[in-house]
Amino acid sequence: MAKEPVMGLTFEQIWALFQETDRKMQETDRKMQETDRKMQEMFERTNLTLDKLSKQTHKEIGALSNRIGEIVEHLMTPKLHNKFRSLGYTFGNMSRDYDVYDSAGRHLAEVDIFLENGDYALAVEVKTKPSENDVDDHVKRLEVLRIWADGRNDRRKFLGAVAGAVIKDEVKKYAFKRGFFVIEQSGDTIAVNRLPAPWEPSAW
Repeated sequence: MAKEPVMGLTFEQIWALFQETDRKMQETDRKMQETDRKMQEMFERTNLTLDKLSKQTHKEIGALSNRIGEIVEHLMTPKLHNKFRSLGYTFGNMSRDYDVYDSAGRHLAEVDIFLENGDYALAVEVKTKPSENDVDDHVKRLEVLRIWADGRNDRRKFLGAVAGAVIKDEVKKYAFKRGFFVIEQSGDTIAVNRLPAPWEPSAW
């Protein structure tokens, strides 16, 4: 039986058209998959580049922040003796970047500025812009110092202070609540702040 032509085309011609259409659709699909793959690779490379840039930026910001902290620390250090003397504390020794180790040589803590005499030791944490978390971290540092001192039969009282170039009022209040002195830049000098009596600094 002969195949009837459809709209001027034979069955074989229509079938060939279907096959050609299918081939082109498969080719289009292949090209789209290839495009998706290339876009995915490009996306991954872009993400990798952005990740590297982000890490580098964080590293540079961290280094800059540390550098600014060192400058703040350097500016505040020379005047601390006199400021605390006016509050009734005479410290005969002061150290920067004071490291504490246990008997096995393990590093326990680092204190930015450490002032001491026979009765007291004052640990000062210096930040460009202290936060409440920094205050909490310093409380933990004082607890470590107390344990370290007990292990050396050191019965002095340990006091704490936080210092910064810029300190928000809520951070000051929180530091006072935890029993810390607050040291901040004041014009061309520094101010050591404490609450009026009956407030007393915490002693560890």
